[in-house]
Amino acid sequence: MVNILIVEDESIVALDIQDKVERLGYGVLAVVSSGEKAIEEVKKSQPDLVLMDIVLKGEIDGIETAERIREHFNIPIIYLTAHSDNQTLNRAKITGPFGYLVKPFVDSELRSAIEEVLSKQGH
Repeated sequence: MVNILIVEDESIVALDIQDKVERLGYGVLAVVSSGEKAIEEVKKSQPDLVLMDIVLKGEIDGIETAERIREHFNIPIIYLTAHSDNQTLNRAKITGPFGYLVKPFVDSELRSAIEEVLSKQGH
């Protein structure tokens, strides 16, 4: 089973994303609310994929978290964001994400993004 880490600081949104991921037949390793916790969880559990909110509470945002994960682990990241302004998207592009989903999104958009990443990773 494909195991996914969800990084989302709004608990209601995180539960909705977890529900969508599980309904699509994927496993959720953990749901964490900060970049720091995301990095710890990646070290511990080595997920197949990370769904990362760009705007996070804490010391580091989702983009910086993704940069740190990319530096040390070969784990694909799909950004989740309600913020699709050019400055944010340009900053995010530099980290080489495998995709973006603009919130709110439907199950079929999530499935397409996950399947595209998995096919690139040979799953």
